[in-house]
Amino acid sequence: MKRPELSFWQIWNMSFGFFGIQFGWGLQMANMSAIYQYLGATPEDIPLLWLAAPLTGLIVQPIIGYYSDRTWTRLGRRRPYFLVGAILASLALIAMPNSSSLWMAAGLLWILDASVNISMEPFRAFVGDILPPQQRKFGFAMQSLLIGAGAVLSSALPWMLTNIFGVSNEPTGESAIPATVHIAFYAGSFIFFFAVLFTVLRTREYPPEDMEAFRAMKAGKGNPLHAFSEIFEGIIRMPKVMAQLAIPQFFTWFALFCLWINFAPAVASGLYDPNPASAGYRAGAEWAGVCFGIYNFVAFAFSFILLILVRHMSAKAIHTICLSIGALGMISVGFITNPYVLILSMVGIGVAWASILAMPYAMLSNVIPGSKMGFYMGVFNFFIVLPQILASVGLGWVLKNLLGNNAMNAILLGGASFVVAALTLQLVDTRRSEGEA
Repeated sequence: MKRPELSFWQIWNMSFGFFGIQFGWGLQMANMSAIYQYLGATPEDIPLLWLAAPLTGLIVQPIIGYYSDRTWTRLGRRRPYFLVGAILASLALIAMPNSSSLWMAAGLLWILDASVNISMEPFRAFVGDILPPQQRKFGFAMQSLLIGAGAVLSSALPWMLTNIFGVSNEPTGESAIPATVHIAFYAGSFIFFFAVLFTVLRTREYPPEDMEAFRAMKAGKGNPLHAFSEIFEGIIRMPKVMAQLAIPQFFTWFALFCLWINFAPAVASGLYDPNPASAGYRAGAEWAGVCFGIYNFVAFAFSFILLILVRHMSAKAIHTICLSIGALGMISVGFITNPYVLILSMVGIGVAWASILAMPYAMLSNVIPGSKMGFYMGVFNFFIVLPQILASVGLGWVLKNLLGNNAMNAILLGGASFVVAALTLQLVDTRRSEGEA
């Protein structure tokens, strides 16, 4: 079935849920390492405590993608998953700042990440379902724009509460976690649910063209054993472009994970105060959140430029340039002694982040069979989560034994990984997926 082109606001409506998803995700990325340290974690403990994020993605995304391809309800194909994930994630966001122990926080992170993945994975397939091929780069760029907007507000929210609204950043009651973090997570819970509900109510999906054939396929292939078999076979027979993109995706997301789990401890300990119980450390952790907000704001702003660039350049060319700029930004972090100068580094990282959220999916979407769009978008997530699992399991040892237990050195390692990602991207043959655009 040929899909009609949609207007700007129709694409906005179908993408708006990602604003809420990224609001919740941004709170997690900017605050979880500090939360772990407030509850007693040491720097080498933190990578392993983050294992929930990639491992739940590895398990949940291909399964949700597989079953969402085979779902049709009154709410459509993908929207039921958006809504269920949003409800569960919103509850986990409320519970997280009330963690009373390190392992309670780690357990809630597993629940939060699984819930976010239930909502997030079908959003990638949503673009392929609804938009015609010529509008998909625009659709993914729109997602990048709204992701940037959500992440800007969520990352900087604790700092804003302290420095603009005068909320105390001291621990609240019997909790070791500052009051600002409690309020930010409660706000994130509401925004996550509202934004996803907006997309659910404001966007319609196309039903299967042959409903009887769809029901027969669902009845014959929906049992768990067949699902496992098809998932395994689909991985083995993945499109060539996906296999080629696996290498740059691996190094890209290894670099990002190095940044996410080490940036707050690196800034707070290296540029403020190494004692996690001190006011200086809390100020440093809040400033790290502001820096995350800045790079996400840059991603948000640069997404408007992406909307123009995708009409004139190939996704591969755009992504190569942006990854190179991101590498410079991340490497520069290790040589800065004034926390305010970090803003310049965040500009480079933000440019890369805008592209990471859009261009690989644009390269991929036109080579994936429409009937397996959700499944293959979930499988593509393997090349995002596997490097994060590697970092979670091994980076703590590397940090302790090879990098002097200095979180800033892990960020330099991430910058080098960005360089490798930009170089290996040149091995990807996108002539079919982009029509030599």
